[in-house]
Amino acid sequence: SLSFDLMKKIIILLLFLLSNEAYANENLISALKDGKKIVFIRHALAPGNGDPENFILGDCSTQRNLNDRGRQQSKNIGNFFKNKNISIDKVLSSEWCRCEETARLAFDNFETFDALNSFYDERFAMNRSKQLKNLKVFINKWNSDSNLVIVTHYVVISALLNRGTSSGEMIVTDKKLNIIGNININ
Repeated sequence: SLSFDLMKKIIILLLFLLSNEAYANENLISALKDGKKIVFIRHALAPGNGDPENFILGDCSTQRNLNDRGRQQSKNIGNFFKNKNISIDKVLSSEWCRCEETARLAFDNFETFDALNSFYDERFAMNRSKQLKNLKVFINKWNSDSNLVIVTHYVVISALLNRGTSSGEMIVTDKKLNIIGNININ
């Protein structure tokens, strides 16, 4: 069994780590309330990897989609913004159904933007450079006192920010794409 001293040290360490995380989250929330941030959200949980062979962009029945946990995660993302009174200028989504559903369940109103589409699959890999260029042009022109929310894919976030994300994770940046922090919503 663990000694009482070791247990005390573990508890103190856990409290320290939890308080630092809470402090970091409060700083991030404060930054979001200040506005002018970009929130990159990887679509909520959609089990699997890539897209099926019969993938058709406008047909959700041919795509990898959110499961029940992913749908709840999407609602939780929306509740985070509502409960923290974080203002949103606009929500943009990939045209993939899993991103659209994440955006719809979280925020109701969104627009699709093809620069946010996945280029993971070899069928779409040739779009990578053009999409990233178009996304950067859009961000450079974007000007609002509120926040821009972008619902997209792992590959887009990774290519743009050089950072991996988990399903439903939010990466917050300034307009120059400097990462301010991240939030995981389950």
